[in-house]
Amino acid sequence: MEPIFEKNGGRRSGEGVFIKDRTMNTKYLLLGKEADQGLLFRIFLYVILIDTAFIYLKPILYMVITMMKDSSNMLDPSVVWVPRSIFFGHLEEALRLLKFKTGFIYSISISLSVAVLQIISCAAAGYAFARLEFPFKRFWFIALVFTFILPPQLTILPSILMFKQIGWANTVLPMIVPAIFGHGLKGALFVIIFRQFFLTLPKELEEAARIDGANAFRFFFKVMLPLSKSAIIVVFLFSFVWNWNDFYLPSMYMSGSKEVPLSISLAKLAASLSADEAQGGISIYAEPIKMAASFLIIAPVLVVYAIAQRWFVEGIERTGLVE
Repeated sequence: MEPIFEKNGGRRSGEGVFIKDRTMNTKYLLLGKEADQGLLFRIFLYVILIDTAFIYLKPILYMVITMMKDSSNMLDPSVVWVPRSIFFGHLEEALRLLKFKTGFIYSISISLSVAVLQIISCAAAGYAFARLEFPFKRFWFIALVFTFILPPQLTILPSILMFKQIGWANTVLPMIVPAIFGHGLKGALFVIIFRQFFLTLPKELEEAARIDGANAFRFFFKVMLPLSKSAIIVVFLFSFVWNWNDFYLPSMYMSGSKEVPLSISLAKLAASLSADEAQGGISIYAEPIKMAASFLIIAPVLVVYAIAQRWFVEGIERTGLVE
């Protein structure tokens, strides 16, 4: 028969091991074996992500809800986020005031043209900086970076005078033609993106192409450009969205034109509503009309991003932008 003391000691030892194991399991559950695997870290991460998503989604939700309110909902202080009825009259009024059809054609033509032209020209320039050797290569790259950080306000006046002399004033040509040569809105950044991507590709591809007798021009169009789909998607989306939302350049180059992109139409609409309010007092319809006009302008961009967001994220990971 075993002594009672040994039994009790063994019982205490077993209970101690059980408590220790339970404590370790709780620790692993809360903190995880790795720093990013614990429950506390995941809760913290989800709180940050939800807060960030709320910051970005709240203005869009407010925009959509406000433009759907009729006069009774606008005058009722208890109606904030959930209107009692849905009203589409503000959208129809915004379509009329924006001259949406004409503005949409101008915006889509400028954005698509510039995006496609910048893809071709900036990819060629990025390939040259990444793979070719030419005189003063480092100097020209420094000049490229300098054009990226140079404020456009410093060059806009000479550009306006130049385009006016050649008869391009109040047309879309000052925004489209520079893209042929890799310039335009954020052109230097797109060259850098392509350069960083082409630097990641193995040099053996180029050596094999040279053995087969391919020159630099053929190698770029037959090998490098088809492999750069991720960089092309990134540059296309950046260029399209930035040119679609751009107000500064169209307002400078097309200040006297009657037919303008949607970004200019929105500014004119806001100024017109503000002038009407100054003359006739505050109108409850001004804010929902502005919200409806803003929604009409961002809706095409949201559709484009919703379609291409998976390829866009993959492109960001492969082009070196996260480094």
